[in-house]
Amino acid sequence: MTLEEAIKSSKFKDQRHKALIHIMYTAYQLKTHINQLLKNYALTSEQYNVLRILKGSHPTPLCVKDIASRLIERNSNVPRIADRLEIKKLVKRFPSPEDRRETLIQITPAGVNLLDAATQAMEAEHQHIANLTEAEATQLNQLLAQMLQD
Repeated sequence: MTLEEAIKSSKFKDQRHKALIHIMYTAYQLKTHINQLLKNYALTSEQYNVLRILKGSHPTPLCVKDIASRLIERNSNVPRIADRLEIKKLVKRFPSPEDRRETLIQITPAGVNLLDAATQAMEAEHQHIANLTEAEATQLNQLLAQMLQD
């Protein structure tokens, strides 16, 4: 399906405008698809992202501020996400030995196992969704990086 068919419009100011709309539409579609996949693991995309960040630092725990600085969606509420992950026993929290005002968060073995299973499913889907060659993906990454340049 083309972008025009999906949004039922073919009126764009110019090709740059169309590209921006296309990126937003594609991002929404990908996020929707990923959210559906993560439901099978009782995770939201934000929870999945926090678990990925924590696994990347494992065994070193991270404070909320460090997790927040690495998130894809910067407006996510890390303490609330950590609360939900802690209830599921996927992370544990404890006070920092250096600063008792700071809480450290660490992924648990159950969190690692669930993250690995979800990641395996995500990677299988990414191969199906991202219908691009390696060269095309490289070109797309370069173009997207160029768009974010100040």
